[in-house]
Amino acid sequence: MNDLPSTGALSDEPATPGEADVPDPSSRQDRRAARAHSVRHRRRLLLVLLVLGVLAAPFLVAGAWFWWQLDPPGGAGAKVTVDIPSGTGVRGIGDRLHAAGIIGSSLAFRAYVEISGGGPYRAGRYQLRHHMGVRAAADQLAKGPSILRLALPPGLNLDQIAARVGQLPGLRADRFLAVAHLGKIRSKYEPAGVNTLEGLTFPDTYLVERGETETDVLRTLVCSFDAMGDRIGLGPRATAQGLTPYQAVIEASMIQGEAKLDVDRPLIAAVIDNRLRADMLLQIDTTVRYARGPDMAGPLTSADFKVDSPYNTYLVKGLPPTPIMTVSEASLQAVLAPANVDYLYYVVIDKSGKHAFATTYRQHLANVAEARKKGLL
Repeated sequence: MNDLPSTGALSDEPATPGEADVPDPSSRQDRRAARAHSVRHRRRLLLVLLVLGVLAAPFLVAGAWFWWQLDPPGGAGAKVTVDIPSGTGVRGIGDRLHAAGIIGSSLAFRAYVEISGGGPYRAGRYQLRHHMGVRAAADQLAKGPSILRLALPPGLNLDQIAARVGQLPGLRADRFLAVAHLGKIRSKYEPAGVNTLEGLTFPDTYLVERGETETDVLRTLVCSFDAMGDRIGLGPRATAQGLTPYQAVIEASMIQGEAKLDVDRPLIAAVIDNRLRADMLLQIDTTVRYARGPDMAGPLTSADFKVDSPYNTYLVKGLPPTPIMTVSEASLQAVLAPANVDYLYYVVIDKSGKHAFATTYRQHLANVAEARKKGLL
C-alpha cells in the first residue's frame, strides 16, 4: 500500500549517534605517543645530567679541595720560622711551606699565586704558623720578611747603629737615638751619672721580628752586651787590672778603633796602660775622629788635633769620658789581659794593618819613617 508518505517512513536502520559521543581512535594514539615521548625525553635528560655530573665531579672535588687548601678549617697552629733563600721561586717556596706544615699543598700555593698575581717574594726569614693555609701564607709573604737581619759589626758608634736600625721597615734612627738617651734602658756596666749607651751594646748579627720597636731592639743589644760581660768576668777582672768595668770598656773601644789584627790588641792595651801610669797623653787617633763628629771616616787634619773636646786625647790626659764605639770580645779581653811589655808607642807598619811598637821615642820615629817610606802615612 502507498498510503504513507515517503518522507515520514520509518527505517529499520538503527539511529547513528553524534560524533561527540563516539571515541576517536586517532586521538588516543596521539596521547599515548605524547606520553611515550615525554618519558623518553625525561630519560634522555636524566642521562645527560648523569653524564654531566660524572664529568663535572672531578672538577667539583678539585674546586672543593682547592678552597680547603686556601682557608683550612680549625685555625692556625704554633709559630714556625721559614728561611727563603735568595733566588727561590714560587715552586721552591711552596715546597718549603709544605715541608714546614704551613700549607697542605705546594701545588695549591702555586695555583693561588698564579691566579691572584702574587709574587715574586723577597728572600729572608719569615715567621708563619702551622696549618695557616695558602691564602694567609701568601699574604704574609707579600709583606716581606717578618724576621729581619740587623748586622752590627764591632767599631760602630751609636749614630751609626741608629742609621742601620733605621733601615729596617717600621723603625727610625731618630727614635732609636731618643730611646738610647732617655736613660730608661741601662747596662749593668753603666755607672751612675752616665746617661749614654755608647759602647755598651754588643756587636753581632741580630734577628729582629717585624713589629718590634726601637726600644725592643735597644734592649736586646744592651742585654747581649751585659751577658757577654758577665760571661768573661768583666767586673772582677777589670778590678784586678785597677780599672772599673766601665773604664775597661772605654779602653777596649780605643783598642777597637786602633787595631786591625787581634795580635796587636794586647800590645796596644799595654801601651795605653803604660802611658796612663806615666801620666802621658794617650794620643789615640780614634778618639780625635770621635771628637770630630759622627763621621769618623777620612784622614785627620791638623785642625782635628786641635779640637777642644774631652775626647781629644792629644790635648786631654786620661781616658775619654765614655767609650767611643762598640767593642769586640777580643778588644775587651785585651784590656783584661794586656801584654807584659814596656811599649809606649806604636804605628802601622804594614798594609795588613800590623803595627810596629817602640819603647823610646827615637825608636818610634824610626818606625814612623819606615811607615812613611811604605806610603802608609
